Amino acid sequence: MEPDLFTAAAEERQEKDPAASPLAVRMRPRTLDEVVGQQHLLKPGSPLRRLVGESAEHRGEAAGQGSGRRVGPAGPSSVILWGPPGTGKTTLAYVVSKATDKRFVELSAITAGVKEVRAVIDGARRATGGFGKETVLFLDEIHRFSKAQQDSLLPAVENRWVTLIAATTENPYFSVISPLLSRSLLLTLEPLTDEDVRGLLKRALADERGLAGAVALPGDTEDHLLRIAGGDARRALTALEAAAGAALDQGEREISLRTLEQTVDRAALKYDRDGDQHYDVASALIKSIRGSDVDAALHYLARMIEAGEDPRFIARRLMISASEDIGLADPNALPIAVAAAQAVAMIGFPEAALTLSHATIALALAPKSNAATTAIGAALEDVRKGQAGSVPPHLRDGHYQGAAKLGHAQGYVYPHDLPEGIAQQQYAPDALKDREYYTPTRHGAEARYADAVEWTRKHLGRKRS
Repeated sequence: MEPDLFTAAAEERQEKDPAASPLAVRMRPRTLDEVVGQQHLLKPGSPLRRLVGESAEHRGEAAGQGSGRRVGPAGPSSVILWGPPGTGKTTLAYVVSKATDKRFVELSAITAGVKEVRAVIDGARRATGGFGKETVLFLDEIHRFSKAQQDSLLPAVENRWVTLIAATTENPYFSVISPLLSRSLLLTLEPLTDEDVRGLLKRALADERGLAGAVALPGDTEDHLLRIAGGDARRALTALEAAAGAALDQGEREISLRTLEQTVDRAALKYDRDGDQHYDVASALIKSIRGSDVDAALHYLARMIEAGEDPRFIARRLMISASEDIGLADPNALPIAVAAAQAVAMIGFPEAALTLSHATIALALAPKSNAATTAIGAALEDVRKGQAGSVPPHLRDGHYQGAAKLGHAQGYVYPHDLPEGIAQQQYAPDALKDREYYTPTRHGAEARYADAVEWTRKHLGRKRS
C-alpha cells in the first residue's frame, strides 16, 4: 500500500468524528489563504501558488475549484522548505494535497530508504503514463537522507516524474546534496511571531473544527501559552488542547493559568520581555558571569530561555560581556561568544540553549579583566575634553606630492628595520605623549600583555605618568 499521508479513509473518519484527530491536525489550513505567517511566500504568483495551480487571477478561490488546472512549464518541479519546527512545512504540503488533483505521497526520511523512494517513483511514472495523473512527493526530514539516498531522487526531479516537496529544519546548503539543491527552489520559512500564534489560538478556540467555543482563554493564560510555544504552532495547539481538556474535566469553561501550568508542567515565570524582568534578569546574568558564579549564571540563562527570550538578545549580551569583563585575560572569550551568536542565529531554539550554555559556562569560568573597558573609557574621556592635539609631523601621510616640503613623514623610523622591532619615537600628540590608558591585570593570559606593555613602554622611552 502506498504511504499516502492523507488517505480518504482518514479524512472520512475525521469528518465523522473530529475529536479523533489532534487539534493541530484539525486546524490545518485548507487553503493557502488560511496559512498563518509566511506571507513572504504566499504573494500572488508565488511558487507555492503556482504549485497548486493558482495564478494571480485565481487567488482566493476555494480549495478544489478548478482542480483540473495544471501548473504548466513555469511551475516549480522541486521545492525545499527550510525552517524551524512548527512553522508550517507539513501544513504547506497538506494544502498542496488538498488544492490539487495530483496524487499525494508522503515519505519520512527517518523511516524510508532508497527502496521506498524507487517504489514511489515507479508508481508516479505508471500514474503519469497510464492515467495522466501527476504525483507530489512530500519528503519530511530530508536532511536525514544519506548522499546515496538523495541521489536516488535526482532522475525523478530532473524528468519531472514527481513534484518534490522536501522539508528540513537544517541548513540545506550543508545537509542537501548540491545536484538536488541546484534543481530545487529553496523557500525559507520564518519563525512565527507571537501575534501569528495568538491568531491561530483564537481561531482554534472559536472554529467548529477546533474547540468551537467550549472554553475561553484569559489573557494571562494566553501569554504563558505563547511563551511555552516559542513560535511553534504545533506546540501551541497541543498545549491548548491538553489544557482545554483538563479544564472541561474539572467543569470549568475557562482555562486558568493554574490549569495550564499543571497540564504542561511548566511554571509561569514572572518575566515580561518588554518590562523590568527582561532587564533585571539580563543584568543578573551578566553580573553573575562577571562574578564568576557559573551556577547563578546558568540559573538566569535558564529563566530567560524558559520565558521565551530571543536567543539572539542573549547572545549579544554574552558578546558584550566577553570584551567588557574578560578582555585579554582570556583572548578566546570573545571568539567563543561570537561563534555562539552565529550558531544561535542558524539553529534557533531548542538547540540554541546548548550553545548559550556552552558560552555562558566558558565566560563565567574565564579569568576576568576590565582593563580594555577602562582603557577605551579613559581615552574617550580625554578626546571629549578636547585633549587631542596635532598628529606628530613624522607620523603624517607622506604619499602625496609636496608632503616632504611640509615636513610630513620626515624622520619617521620604520620599526621593522631595527633588531628589536621597536623604535624610540613619539607616537601620541604632544599633549598626551606620556599618557597611559591601558593598565593590564595579571589575571590569566593578560599577564603576558602586562609584561609586553611594560617592555614596550620602556623601549619607547616613555616617562611614567
